[in-house]
Amino acid sequence: MKNPVEYREDSRQKYANRIPANRLVVICLFLVIAIAAVYAQVLDHPFANIDDKAYVVNNPNVSNGITPKSMIWAFTSSHSANWHPVTWISHMLDVQFYGMNPRGHHFTNLLIHTISSLLLLLLLSRMTGSLWRSAFVAGMFALHPLHVESVAWIAERKDVLSGLFCFITLLLYFEYVKTAKPALYMVSLLSFIIGLMSKPMLVTLPFVMLLLDAWPLDRFRHDPAENRPGLPGNILAQLVREKIPFIICTLASCVITWYAQLKEGAVSTLQVISLGNRVENAALSYVKYIFKTFLPLDLAVYYPLPASFPLWQVAASLLLLVILSALAVRSRHAYPYVAVGWAWYLLTLVPVIGIVQVGNQSMADRYMYIPMTGLCIMLAWGVPDLAKKIRYGTVITAMLAGLAIGASSIAAWRQLGYWRDETTLFSHALHVTTDNWFAHNAFGLSLANKGDTDAAINEFRESLRIYPFSAETHINLGMALALNRHLDEAIGEFRTALSIDPKSSEGYKYLGSALLIEGYADGAVQALRKAVECGPDQEDAHFRLGQALARTGDTRAAIGEFQAAVRIDPGSAPLHKALALALAGSGDITSAIREFRNSLAIDPNDAETHNNLGFALAGTGDKGAAIQEYLIALRLNPDSLQIRRNLEAALAGK
Repeated sequence: MKNPVEYREDSRQKYANRIPANRLVVICLFLVIAIAAVYAQVLDHPFANIDDKAYVVNNPNVSNGITPKSMIWAFTSSHSANWHPVTWISHMLDVQFYGMNPRGHHFTNLLIHTISSLLLLLLLSRMTGSLWRSAFVAGMFALHPLHVESVAWIAERKDVLSGLFCFITLLLYFEYVKTAKPALYMVSLLSFIIGLMSKPMLVTLPFVMLLLDAWPLDRFRHDPAENRPGLPGNILAQLVREKIPFIICTLASCVITWYAQLKEGAVSTLQVISLGNRVENAALSYVKYIFKTFLPLDLAVYYPLPASFPLWQVAASLLLLVILSALAVRSRHAYPYVAVGWAWYLLTLVPVIGIVQVGNQSMADRYMYIPMTGLCIMLAWGVPDLAKKIRYGTVITAMLAGLAIGASSIAAWRQLGYWRDETTLFSHALHVTTDNWFAHNAFGLSLANKGDTDAAINEFRESLRIYPFSAETHINLGMALALNRHLDEAIGEFRTALSIDPKSSEGYKYLGSALLIEGYADGAVQALRKAVECGPDQEDAHFRLGQALARTGDTRAAIGEFQAAVRIDPGSAPLHKALALALAGSGDITSAIREFRNSLAIDPNDAETHNNLGFALAGTGDKGAAIQEYLIALRLNPDSLQIRRNLEAALAGK
């Protein structure tokens, strides 16, 4: 019996079928131009207020760019309930190149998506020798509206990165199959590991490789000498052994991801969402994703998970999945691409189908970034084969493919428009979904950011009517009430949030700030100490605790908290300024001057800090330097009477 290596030799002629380079280049150019035309508008979109700020803007480990400290953090952090150091590093690189200009961050997402589309085209065309069918799959991947969320959402960098390394891994694996060079195998494995460190979505990729071994690589052919159909056991064993290093990496990634999500409290227990409810949602989601692939209507940034599902819908979904799976299995010899495409779809969705429930969503468009490729493979190879039986089948198939890609492009362009700001995004989500507590909460937050706190309060209350167990929504309602000067009600909401999530650093932080405003300095210190305890890496919690301690007169402890905040975010001018003021208040003028200068090195246009530095310098007797600082402050803020008085006093005493 031949071994898999010999099968590679038998298939060498098939792999040698060359795709005309000029046609491949033309299709690649078409894809690049089409993606640019559809997605160009995303470059003008701001950071979204859903995770973009938590991932980039308000995350000092990222917002300070590449540093030794941030690199260590990337590999040791479970921030946002994930371990994906490659994703963190990519965000840091964006900050290094573009600063906080969202255009650059969006461009990186778009660039990665474009490269992934081209790699998918190259992968399928090289494996199958079929350029146009591969082009259809790549075109749908590039332009389908289900992929808008992954590209338009900066925080979903992990999604586009995982797609990129998925296709790189498979392309390198194919080259290894074709040439049997161990070096290619090792590079493919390395690419897989990097992909897992971008997003653990790729844990099922070793099994996708086995699918590709069956079709189109044809490594499972039975030996005719055995005079029986079926799969030779020793070939299967060899191919599985070949994937063992990949499977080991998969298992390691699963363990790390499970630990990170448990640590951050992101995994819902069976008491919160029952196993039965998860299975029902999984069955329905598999079917809903298929319908949204073929008819991408009512796409939303968040699909709420209902408390229960109609029994008939669950039964119909399970029946449909069983029928489709049976048809795929029966057609595996005559139409192997059907079985492979269907299994690709089912397998790659397993990590996010909801059996292990992370979050409260029932499904998400971004989860189809890789799985949809399986459905498109079924279409790309199945429809032309069926069309061979009818007159002008090739022409009709080409027209249908063009219409599908064109319609997808229009729908994707329209869907991108909803991402232009949070208000539009969540207003649309509320329009196309029902009882969407998450969208009400996020829509309310966008209204609050625009200053419409009354409307925001109404949205937060509606969100809590639907789902009263969201600590975040209670905190947001409390913040809006505080802005409207209803501090007693705000404090009540913060306490309710903490009863739901006793480890919420945000809840303790805002409770402490509200108590401080009300004059309860000791209570504020107690709450803010809990905020620091629950979120020791949050510079804002340390900063607010420092303010509260300063209010109580404990200047030394306040300085310690401001120093802790500065260590976490050394690139923040306000933190250096707060530390400088505390140091000046303690009498340590030399250290205060140093911190004022650190603050001005970051923000040289802060008139108040120039004035404070001038005052500190005057206290040391350095009148000339003080006058220079007062002059700069006066130029920046010529209407300030205090700066004028300080300058006049310095000039009079000179």
